[in-house]
Amino acid sequence: MAFDLYAIAEGAKTIGITGHIKPDGDCIGSTFALAAYLRKRFPEAKVEVFLEKPEVAFDRVPDREKLITDFPEREPFDVFIVCDTNYERTGDAKKYFDAAKCTVNIDHHISNQNGTGRHNLVEPEAPACAEIICGLIPKEYMDARIAELLYMGIAHDTGVFHFSNTRPQTMRTCADLLEYSFDFSKMLDDTFYMSTQLQNLMMGHALLDSRFYLEGKLIVSSADLQQMAAIGAGKDETGGIVERLRITTGVDASVFIYEKEPGYLKASLRSSTDAVNVAKVCEAFGGGGHDRAAGCEYHGTVAEFERKLVETVAKQYG
Repeated sequence: MAFDLYAIAEGAKTIGITGHIKPDGDCIGSTFALAAYLRKRFPEAKVEVFLEKPEVAFDRVPDREKLITDFPEREPFDVFIVCDTNYERTGDAKKYFDAAKCTVNIDHHISNQNGTGRHNLVEPEAPACAEIICGLIPKEYMDARIAELLYMGIAHDTGVFHFSNTRPQTMRTCADLLEYSFDFSKMLDDTFYMSTQLQNLMMGHALLDSRFYLEGKLIVSSADLQQMAAIGAGKDETGGIVERLRITTGVDASVFIYEKEPGYLKASLRSSTDAVNVAKVCEAFGGGGHDRAAGCEYHGTVAEFERKLVETVAKQYG
């Protein structure tokens, strides 16, 4: 059966939208753009977006002021939509999904290829959820605000069209979005490239502390709570590190580990080659993601987690 968002949402008085915990550019762009479209398409409906508080870099994106970052108790939604993830990774928004009269899941992660809603649209070949959302919005409802949000989502999940998941359709889609004349250069500077002094210090630590494995094909760096405290950095200062490690000469894959709480670790992985599927590596630790970009968590020591990750990556080479 074809996916028809208009038919699913028609007649709904309340529509809720969410994405994954620790929302990134694609998650924010997808949920905000979808909400803006549905508010135009169904002006009589109340449409709300629920996400954890985004990083400061996203403070000035369109409709940021409409985002709800707490998760109050409320009556069940007529329709509740999960974007860019399965419902298990929606944090405190799970309760809205569980109680909703109708659930929808729109995603591009291969680990969620069957979807987790009553109605599902999952396209693993799409580089970003925002590209899928773009295909759901009729041209007469598109505007500069929605176009900017969708462009942001696609740009973030393709590494500004640098990652191998970028396809010809992606570039055609973005060319159409640029017809709406928003300041894409400033938006990318603000949300993708800009870094604070603390982020620069954290990046410096990660580069100085990096270690090579597997004959230089794998690079790993880490930061525990003590090291982060010495810099004055928190988890918000860890963005972009794993990608910078990946573009080291001779490296196929990169890993960055940081300690979120005592003994509770988070790892981000990137790959530049089909030889290393980091989604499969992360699945071994209960995580997941894409072939070239994934993440996972672990309870233990940094040294222990690093050793196990290196062993798991090594298995990818046979």
